[in-house]
Amino acid sequence: MNKYSTVLFVTIALIMGSCAKIYYSPEAKARASSHQVIAIAPPKVSIAASKNVDAEAIKEHQRTESTNFQNEMYSWLLKRKRQNRIQVEILDVETTNAKLKKAGYFGDNPMSPNEICEALGVDGVITSNYSLTKPMSEGAAVALGVFVGVWGTTNNTTVTLEIHDKETKKLLWNYNHKVSGSVGSTPAQLVDNLMRHASKKMPYSN
Repeated sequence: MNKYSTVLFVTIALIMGSCAKIYYSPEAKARASSHQVIAIAPPKVSIAASKNVDAEAIKEHQRTESTNFQNEMYSWLLKRKRQNRIQVEILDVETTNAKLKKAGYFGDNPMSPNEICEALGVDGVITSNYSLTKPMSEGAAVALGVFVGVWGTTNNTTVTLEIHDKETKKLLWNYNHKVSGSVGSTPAQLVDNLMRHASKKMPYSN
């Protein structure tokens, strides 16, 4: 493979690893503009199982990664709000999780996006799913003993973001993004990479 072919191959690989699929409701912008307060629900995180790692340990670190991603998403959106790039108010993570815990969100009974909005008293909610081939946080990786041959060196990640409207009980926006390789090797880096792309099409953006 010559130098030109190598560069082209790498470029194509990066583009394929960063492609996104977007659903945008016809009423998304109008409904989003009516929202005064939104919240970020705790992300659902799945980490690929490994025969060398205890299943309960993986579940525990899925919860840890969920908190990490939720905080990073909140920090990212709050920063953009301070820059006047979005106008809607964002419920802080501590209040969000305290209210959801009181409503039974962290129990065995799942809550719909509309039920989450009702419990939080917000106009809309951002839900998300993170599918990881291995832990991202350094602490989680060390605790679970991530070595080459257990999960491997590459973390392939699929993330889905959704915005739900309380008033209409409808999905306003869906963003599906795939990242592979070293791009987004920590929760902060992944969220920054994800949100920089997603925010361009998010109905809350100016």
